[in-house]
Amino acid sequence: MKSRLILFILLSTSVYAENYLLNGGQKSKIEYKMVQEIVPASGTKKLMISYVKPQSFYSPTYDQQIRNYRVRFSINPDKTEKWTDARGNEVIKVTWKKPEELITGIITFIAYNSTKLDYIHTTAPFPVQSLPQKTRVFLQPTKQVPAADKQLKRLAELLTVSSETQFDAVQQILTWIVDHINYVQCPRRYDASYSIETGKGNCQNYSHLAATLMRAVNIPVRIVNGVTLKQPYHMKTSRGHWTMRMAQGRHSWIEVYFPDLGWVPFDPQQMQLFVSNRFIRVEVGLDNEETVADGIILWTQSRGSRALPSFHESISVDFNSDNVNLFCEKQPYGPRKMLLSPPVQSSFSRIVFEESPAPPVLIPSGDLSSLVYQDSVMLGNLEFPKNITFLESQAPIRDIGDGTLMMEKNFLVETSEYVTTDGRKYAQIFELDAPVLLEKIGLALHHFGGDGQLWIELLKDDGDGNPSLVTATSTFLSIKDIPACAGYNWVDFPFSSSDLYLAPGRYWIALGYTGSPIVSWFFTYGKPVGPVRGTRYNTLFDETWSHHLAYEFNYRVVGLKGM
Repeated sequence: MKSRLILFILLSTSVYAENYLLNGGQKSKIEYKMVQEIVPASGTKKLMISYVKPQSFYSPTYDQQIRNYRVRFSINPDKTEKWTDARGNEVIKVTWKKPEELITGIITFIAYNSTKLDYIHTTAPFPVQSLPQKTRVFLQPTKQVPAADKQLKRLAELLTVSSETQFDAVQQILTWIVDHINYVQCPRRYDASYSIETGKGNCQNYSHLAATLMRAVNIPVRIVNGVTLKQPYHMKTSRGHWTMRMAQGRHSWIEVYFPDLGWVPFDPQQMQLFVSNRFIRVEVGLDNEETVADGIILWTQSRGSRALPSFHESISVDFNSDNVNLFCEKQPYGPRKMLLSPPVQSSFSRIVFEESPAPPVLIPSGDLSSLVYQDSVMLGNLEFPKNITFLESQAPIRDIGDGTLMMEKNFLVETSEYVTTDGRKYAQIFELDAPVLLEKIGLALHHFGGDGQLWIELLKDDGDGNPSLVTATSTFLSIKDIPACAGYNWVDFPFSSSDLYLAPGRYWIALGYTGSPIVSWFFTYGKPVGPVRGTRYNTLFDETWSHHLAYEFNYRVVGLKGM
């Protein structure tokens, strides 16, 4: 690891900076409703559920005001307990004795959420000085946040060696994470070390890694658990619009303590030096093993019983008002991947990564069909959870001792776009570094019904990173002929009707449809494979593909490589 880290610091000019400064804000009134259905297993002696009541929270970038919080059940619990834990979370725990019937719990409240991205002024120095005693607990290492690990501490020190302000140190660390970690739905572990070892992680990994590196250089960080909402929002740019969207479900992010600002939220997974008002903040702690009070299910059962309860959780929201006025401007510095930040008045380094120029792509002259095509090639954004019914998926279950079992909260969320509605057409870029004889292109789709046909149009790139002319069209697939599956899976569109030779370069996959199919296309947070502006949509009234999406669809290109 050491040699790799030193190489990262020393490599020397990049045209790939993707830092965007945001101005403006969001202000919304949100009616929130979570419904939980629990069917106790036979032999259950005692069933317990705990919740954390969301609190109002104020920061320089994000405010949350909670009103009319209420929890009610279809069957009254035998016992209700309330307390405030060591991190200030207000916990509610309810218990049923020998439950036998379906129990439905409903949580409702109103959230007045706002995000304000005006200039933030901070002069907090680095190394950090004069921390209040109550914030020092958030410097502690844990199993998931191994801030005392020598290699991770060395990385944090290398990243912040030239920092003179705390904001610069935080920016340096988050920039490194944005460029070196890719989002996956189902990591094998959730600790920071796993992300360093694999370069992968979900929201928990991102939070733990950011907390580890910051705590390692004496910056207090606490882990936040809450819920994100799927309501998209748009940001104006000089080249069109960026569309931001999260999945609706449980999420983990961080809050960083600044001596002159207080606690400030950041979301490393979403590549944001802030959080939007689509976040519902619920619980805080040292790590995600400590922030477990909200939405946790515990039970005891008769000796020899192996049956498990079934659990279903759904979230619905109504935006009674939603005012969004955001403008983002690209900067000539920053990470290679997208990073969104409010303007900050502070001393900080304008990070410009320097790297050896990529070798030129050699485009064969003459007829591409004269090459030999023999080696199979598959490329694309290939990793997504296949055949999972997200609404029915359950979190891991573990024995916590004394005959008590616990079902952990579920961070598996459905990240997908409904791509056959509103007169929109979606396109995803892919890049070839060698000639390819194209056989088929697969998309990670789930069809829910309807009728009609789907097909793919292969578009040329105009040389400036935009979809252009149609160069080929796939076989048309009837919705009725697409195999039904539990969740998302590959749907392949063959191009076998004629030999289609593709030269090295950029191409766009555009999904076409007729009739009224109901189809969703799975996407991955960030841009794990392609360029930042490589996912687009347009409408019937658009002459250009000026709508940019801040995520990347899952796709695969299959063929033979030319030699």
